Amino acid sequence: MSLPSVPFSRRAATPAARLSPDRRRHKRVPLTLLGRFMRASKLEYPCKLNDISVGGAAMMSPVVLRPDERIIAYFDHIGGIEGTVARLFEGGFAIRIMATPHKREKLAAQLTWLINRHELPSIEERRHERIATPPRTMPLKLDESLTIDCRVVDFSLSGAAIDTSARPPIGAEVVLGKLRARVVRYHDTGIGLQFLDVQQPEALRRYFG
Repeated sequence: MSLPSVPFSRRAATPAARLSPDRRRHKRVPLTLLGRFMRASKLEYPCKLNDISVGGAAMMSPVVLRPDERIIAYFDHIGGIEGTVARLFEGGFAIRIMATPHKREKLAAQLTWLINRHELPSIEERRHERIATPPRTMPLKLDESLTIDCRVVDFSLSGAAIDTSARPPIGAEVVLGKLRARVVRYHDTGIGLQFLDVQQPEALRRYFG
């Protein structure tokens, strides 16, 4: 398992403010996610995330680790985080996350989205009518070096549902064709996207038609 590496401060009541990277202090927020982690031996073990910030994370695991031991953990919706064991507690351990400033900002955005996902309009609750589209394959740009083909299932002024085996982290920015979007949910055969720019109805119909 080769995973990316990836802490936040609280000075306001909003999650976005709490998740702003701050090198002096990182306030963790509760977040339960199932995952796994890998030790230097390359062996993998199950774990469950308890809380996390852009500076550290606490997780439950039946495995007893050593202080300062380096691990890589992977959680759905977040992806991989790398760190060293900062402390041990009954039934688990906490790590200091090792990451570049860019990866910390990315993690902060993902956590903000996860914390707010029940309050923000989702693709299911969108204000715009969903329009089924004839089967159409379009390029989906996941990052600067990776573009794959996907099938558009339906779309609206707010976003689109696509069929794909890819599972970018929730909150990740992608490009569908030429439309910038954010991953907001998973479904059985793919992912749901929310457009980042305002779309014109007729132009969007022609684009997906």
